[in-house]
Amino acid sequence: MSIYQEFLKKQHKIRPVYDFRELVYESAKDFGKYNAFVLRDRKITYAEFANEYKALCTAFIKRGYMGKRIAVIGANSYGWILTYLASATVGVVVPIDKELDAADMMNFINEANCSAVFADNAILSKLELDDSTERFVIAEGKNGESCAEPLTKLVKIGAKLYSEGLTTIDTMEIDKDDMSILIFTSGTTGNSKGVCLAQKNICANINQTAMMVKIDPTLHSLSVLPLHHTYETTLGHCLLLSGGACISYADGLRQVAKNINEYSPSVLIVVPLLLEFILKRIEANIRKSLPAKMLPPEGTPLKDIISSLPGPIRFIVKKKVKKNLGGKLRLLIVGAAPIKPEVIETFLSLGITTYQGYGLTETSPLVAGNNDFYMNPNAVGLPIHGVEIKIENPNDEGVGEVIVKGDNVMLGYYNDPEGTAHVMRGGYFHTGDLGRFDDDGFLYITGRCKNVIVAQNGKNIYPEELEERLSEETFVSEALVLGVPNSKGGTSIKAKIFPCIEKIKELYNDKVPSEEDIRKEIAAVIAKLNDKLPTYKKITVTEIVWEAFEKTTTKKIKRFGNNVN
Repeated sequence: MSIYQEFLKKQHKIRPVYDFRELVYESAKDFGKYNAFVLRDRKITYAEFANEYKALCTAFIKRGYMGKRIAVIGANSYGWILTYLASATVGVVVPIDKELDAADMMNFINEANCSAVFADNAILSKLELDDSTERFVIAEGKNGESCAEPLTKLVKIGAKLYSEGLTTIDTMEIDKDDMSILIFTSGTTGNSKGVCLAQKNICANINQTAMMVKIDPTLHSLSVLPLHHTYETTLGHCLLLSGGACISYADGLRQVAKNINEYSPSVLIVVPLLLEFILKRIEANIRKSLPAKMLPPEGTPLKDIISSLPGPIRFIVKKKVKKNLGGKLRLLIVGAAPIKPEVIETFLSLGITTYQGYGLTETSPLVAGNNDFYMNPNAVGLPIHGVEIKIENPNDEGVGEVIVKGDNVMLGYYNDPEGTAHVMRGGYFHTGDLGRFDDDGFLYITGRCKNVIVAQNGKNIYPEELEERLSEETFVSEALVLGVPNSKGGTSIKAKIFPCIEKIKELYNDKVPSEEDIRKEIAAVIAKLNDKLPTYKKITVTEIVWEAFEKTTTKKIKRFGNNVN
């Protein structure tokens, strides 16, 4: 029997939820006196959260928002998630990336035909909304001045209406199969897809995930990732709220380290780049605080540095590391981009459980993950309960397109029947990702279908594999690999490298290396890698770039924004 077959027989006992109203109301019954949110200026219990949700829904109903589209734009906050849940319950919520420029925000607002916009004060003041679009401020300006009616006032109005007998929210019919969430998946309307999700999709994913990762009131999360992504709304909020956990908010990526020590979270839901940044700081602190003779050479993996230390010193180092991470951190959930297995192994060596998962916006998002029952640091995990994953048209290595079926799969793309038909075929959602299973049933993601480079011998080259191997090199900060036409009418493998100048500088005894020095060291890195590769995979063209690659809000390199030849 495979590990996956054993896993199917194991699950945590949960109270399933089927719509957002049930999620909020039932959590208030089960965890009423527990804190749902701990903010800088107030604490909000589950009972208080339910009352404010009920009030905001009531205000929406009174204003005629039943079935209407409501945009939410702003920094992560309690007001943001409150508005999201109320909007999706009464109408359709349209979460929009706060990092977009005002013109792109307006394009999405107009394309979705939004009747109202809830945004932070600074954002709202930049939007050129017509008089037919109502506007409300989630977070006011620092000076307290608002360019529109504040969310807090609307909540008070709704509470009064509810107390006077407008209790429609308690009994109104909620069609869990109707579109409730409309998410645009990229930065501009020219290349975006609007993903249509129902409450059924999100709630299915909550239930599926809670079966394999125990959620309870002992968990306290620090919200770091942008809330307009399903990764953060589903797993970082709705999942946690279904089990009585508590949520606080980071002041921004640059403030995460400070906020961790302020709030002492027990769980973080993150992307790989943040974990790699944390590990770099940990290693730098270890090397700074311990004698050089006690430490292995530069380039030694952090987990090996820790394991090489004498027992008493190792105990002190691990205790100090955990203290610097707030003292209570015990669980990391990581996704949205590939992660190196050694990152997971390093956190495990520090006593911090780290679960890697895989998903997409179109799947609400999770489809596979490591869990409380089985872990494999090299894989993205096992298919979650209630989700069927197949590998379509596998090659000799078992690699093919990952296709998915389950209640968490989207309704379709907004106003795009052709696009929907292209990805929804034979009852399965075609992810566009390439992957394979091992004998135990663990899923491995190897790349994107559209990124595959086909060599002249017909072999497939997955740029993500080469990028991962390059990023392991000390002198490489970031790498992007692509296929480019060559003079023979074929395809050459090109690597664009953003070098780690600081590490190269150390090689030259802290002297600033010349451009020629940098090119020489990167050439040596490429030569070293090529020695280990078959001929058809060898990198034959190298370009040094002097600025970090443009990234998405979840810190993935924008492949098609950075790969101009």
